[in-house]
Amino acid sequence: MIKKHQIYKQDKWNMINAEVHGSRVVVRIISDQWGEDNFEFLSRPALMHWAEERFTPERFEGTEEDRLQILDNFRNV
Repeated sequence: MIKKHQIYKQDKWNMINAEVHGSRVVVRIISDQWGEDNFEFLSRPALMHWAEERFTPERFEGTEEDRLQILDNFRNV
């Protein structure tokens, strides 16, 4: 059984979703600028490491509240 989690959604062209396939987690990032990127993780600690590196305060283009909400959504996967 696949469990789907919505991490972030701005509109139908900009979103991040996570799908749990047993012990694997597949993250799909859909962007109107870059298209679709998929990332596969074999553990939740690997997922969180990636998320914390990708969504650092220096790299995130949004409010700190939005960034923390995205990281919290990843923790709940």
